[in-house]
Amino acid sequence: MAGVDFSVFFRSQSPSRMTTAQTARTEMDSSAEPAQRRIGADTAFRLFVGACALLVLVALGGLVVLMGVGGHKAFSTFGLAFSFTDVWNPVADLYGALAPLFGTIISTLIGVTIALPLAFGTAFWLTAIAPPRVAAVVGTAIQLLAAVPSIIFGMWGFFTIVPFMARHVQPFLSHNFHHVPGIRFLIHGAPFGTGLMTAGIVLAVMIAPFMTAVMRDVFAAMPAMLRESAYGLGATRWDVMWKVVVPWSRSGMIGAAVLGMGRALGETMAVTFVIGNVTAVGWSLFAPRSTVASLIALQFPESPAGSLRLSSLLALGFILMLLSFASLALARLLRGDRK
Repeated sequence: MAGVDFSVFFRSQSPSRMTTAQTARTEMDSSAEPAQRRIGADTAFRLFVGACALLVLVALGGLVVLMGVGGHKAFSTFGLAFSFTDVWNPVADLYGALAPLFGTIISTLIGVTIALPLAFGTAFWLTAIAPPRVAAVVGTAIQLLAAVPSIIFGMWGFFTIVPFMARHVQPFLSHNFHHVPGIRFLIHGAPFGTGLMTAGIVLAVMIAPFMTAVMRDVFAAMPAMLRESAYGLGATRWDVMWKVVVPWSRSGMIGAAVLGMGRALGETMAVTFVIGNVTAVGWSLFAPRSTVASLIALQFPESPAGSLRLSSLLALGFILMLLSFASLALARLLRGDRK
């Protein structure tokens, strides 16, 4: 044992140990490079999505500033009375926002009031009652109806709804309810067929597919165990709908209503076809009226640059944006969203 030379053994093993250390160091270096690339890609992705969000805020702020600056001349000329005056007289250069704002709000409320139960019933039927094959066909038809351009709805309302309202609905209501004090002031006027009610019906047909699609997704996301438990306890479909589906889907239903309301507030061409375009304030649902969007669409091409008329139209657009923001804030309040 004393005569054995161990140096040969250590010399023979040292290259392998050096090779192992170099291999480990090489592997560490090679694994560090993909990690650095991943960190760089993640940083680039964060910058990209942050820029997209910032672009949205800049675009929204730009719209608000554009409308506000453009309508400054009207606000400075008429003051706060601009929002509460129902006069719109381009000849005398007198303008007020009350008449178009009144038509916008009333027609939107009529449309949402008609579309909300229609959308809710359709969505509940598709998710809880209809056979899967029938639900698929009807759901596709609803999606196709949502894709129809708004001007088509306007033409349909002008050639179908307006004559029907003028020949049948308004004469029937005037003949049978003209003596009722609470209803008389809502139905009086000449049977033109155009007016707030006609515009509300067209808006309801337009926004119902959007609201139905949202509610259908909300109802489909509801855990099936909740419904099955209610049915197992002996609940009827009405009980399940009213006591289980509605409380669980309240936030989604409010979101669907706000989506439809936002679409109705800014609708232009379809309403322009059927509302009559008369800048006046009145409670008759069958008298010609106007909305902010229809008034801007009709009179914007005739308004010279820098004129008080153009400034008044931009001021109307600014007020309409504030109205949309207010409706969104109200929806968040009803949902209980405090963030």
